[in-house]
Amino acid sequence: MNSVDVVVVGAGQAGLSTAYHLRRLGFEPGSGFVVLDRAPRPGGAWQFRWPTLTYGRVHGMHALPGMELTDADPDRPSAEVIGDYFAEYERAFDLPVLRPVHVRAVRDAGDGDGGLLVDTSAGEWRARALVNATGTWDRPFWPRVRGQELFRGRQLHTVQYQGPAAFAGERVIVVGGGTSAVQHLLEIAEVAAATTWVTRRPPVFRTDGFGEVEGRAAVAMVEERVRRGLPPRSVVSVTGLPMTEAMRRAREDGVLVRHPMFAALTPDGAVWPDGHTVPADTVLWATGFRAAIDHLAPLRLREPGGGIRVHGTRVDRDPRVHLVGYGPSASTIGANRAGRAAAHDLRILLTAPRPAAAEAAVISSTWR
Repeated sequence: MNSVDVVVVGAGQAGLSTAYHLRRLGFEPGSGFVVLDRAPRPGGAWQFRWPTLTYGRVHGMHALPGMELTDADPDRPSAEVIGDYFAEYERAFDLPVLRPVHVRAVRDAGDGDGGLLVDTSAGEWRARALVNATGTWDRPFWPRVRGQELFRGRQLHTVQYQGPAAFAGERVIVVGGGTSAVQHLLEIAEVAAATTWVTRRPPVFRTDGFGEVEGRAAVAMVEERVRRGLPPRSVVSVTGLPMTEAMRRAREDGVLVRHPMFAALTPDGAVWPDGHTVPADTVLWATGFRAAIDHLAPLRLREPGGGIRVHGTRVDRDPRVHLVGYGPSASTIGANRAGRAAAHDLRILLTAPRPAAAEAAVISSTWR
């Protein structure tokens, strides 16, 4: 069994930020902390983005702490640009990332010493604390609708989207009200026979600026839900969609026209409550993701509302566990700040006299 002070699960923006700050605070790579990443190579979820999402079209990529991303070709796929940047970052700061490693479950060690057991595809780690930075990419959300199993065409999710070429000449329904849905729609409309955009709620377009004040307000709204133990909402639900010039043109051309959610899928398309139908060859579900935290289930961290209550990044029910890139820190700049906060909090916890640290673990178990 491997023993370490802190296991960081995930090597995306939040995980690498945490690792960077742990290193700066004196945690030694290997014995002090290790990063376990399920992905086959550096880049976090960015490495899985579709090729037509070039770096110049990326919305809000914030540099990792300690090293800027400079001179990136805006016409190069974002998966390549950010993948190379993350790889160089891991090398530059000598961060101990092991991949591909799938974390299957995290459990209390149950020996009275306050430890955690991390069960993985590469063996078992014993840790004094854990930082979960797994993001959402591994948990795409597929809504269930009536008649879904009857539809004879294709049904795809954003995780399977590889660009517009596969939709040439097709009739495509794009479902979702977020930025990815709009990006898919605008690309596909260039080659498809017809497109239909469907959202559950009317989208809110933002035409004004989105500065520091607006950003703080949006984070506060997400943070309030997390503090109440509710699942975090999507970013676009609190920020709205930024209206770009391309979106304005698409709206004028009749592409960016929102339709309410259909009542059911039929073998040949979709039907709405008023009875009108739209034929379709493909339904593309750009319906977002959920937090990839199933491996934490043995710790029983969820609240009755379905979410995990955190203060800052620390889980209320178990102070040995921190969530970064979750809720209010689920943005690139938020992930950086969360990584720093988690590292500082864990230094305090793990350098406290041993009985105090063990007592914290005992208290957390009584909360569960």
